[in-house]
Amino acid sequence: MCSECPTALAGDLMGAFPTLVAHHQDLVYGVARRNSRSADEAEDLAQDAFVRAYRALVTYDAERIRSLHLRGWLARITINLARNRARDREPESADLEAVPDRGDDRAPSPERLAERRESAVMWRRLLSGLPSRYRAAVELRHVEGLSYPELAEALGKPLGTVKSDVHRGIGLLRSAYLASESTRSWMTGSEDGNRVGSVRVAARTTPEVMIR
Repeated sequence: MCSECPTALAGDLMGAFPTLVAHHQDLVYGVARRNSRSADEAEDLAQDAFVRAYRALVTYDAERIRSLHLRGWLARITINLARNRARDREPESADLEAVPDRGDDRAPSPERLAERRESAVMWRRLLSGLPSRYRAAVELRHVEGLSYPELAEALGKPLGTVKSDVHRGIGLLRSAYLASESTRSWMTGSEDGNRVGSVRVAARTTPEVMIR
């Protein structure tokens, strides 16, 4: 979090803006990448988003700058730019493989790495199948880690609406996970007789963690 950025920007926009970029470039690029067709396009979109942000801040008074939810505000600028660029082209799914996995500080074993990769790919596939309304809410909340007020700012929706969208999106992910695992168990003959029950337990706890 960058709680001091708004105050610094209000006092010295030109001097503090490089710090804003350094603190939030991963967020902006992450949003840009999931709304772009390629890494190069995402880089260009992210740079444009920061240019737009600076131009907007120049027109704001100090009080307005201090009141900004910067992460949500930057995400909204990036999303709006992506939508504007997409208007004249065929809609395409963003490459969710571009989302980096968030591991711990300890070096995992090769087996653990393989399991983590497999799980991440599965959850990204399920996430990509969500309706865009719920997918955007879940991505920003559980992949980018935006708070609910920041999420409301990013999506331009009331707080209660974004909370509902995240809750509904996670519910749809759980349902898709259960359906996917039940189908796989049926196709493989369900070697473990308790597998379906285990899937239900995993589906209650896993989506919020594994899509990060």
